[in-house]
Amino acid sequence: MQHEDLTRRIIAAAMKVHSTLGNGFQEVIYQRAMEIEFPYHNLAFEREKEMSIHYRGHEIGTRRVDFFVENLIMVELKAVIQLEDVHLAQAMNYLEAYKMEIGLLINFGAKSLQFKRVHNNKLDHDLKD
Repeated sequence: MQHEDLTRRIIAAAMKVHSTLGNGFQEVIYQRAMEIEFPYHNLAFEREKEMSIHYRGHEIGTRRVDFFVENLIMVELKAVIQLEDVHLAQAMNYLEAYKMEIGLLINFGAKSLQFKRVHNNKLDHDLKD
């Protein structure tokens, strides 16, 4: 699995944050805690990096992704009771828009930490064309 060590360290950081804080806080609280926790796992990151969204060569807006880790992994945080398909679709759209290969969707809102590894299948297709 590509970037397995990196995604494992990101998930370990999230587990530490969740085990310390529990569920029930707003997303920004977990975001700030992850910002503090990442260096303990030797992870370089950018928080809330603003990225342009393009359509047919035109910039049509911007979006801030919660974290870009090691310039390889997009991390999107949620603080909802249950992850839903719309959250997964959102993460996949971000990967495609930013031409990133791998992402993690992490939810701190459930009693147990939830996480999903997201892969950009379109990037593979684009590289083959």
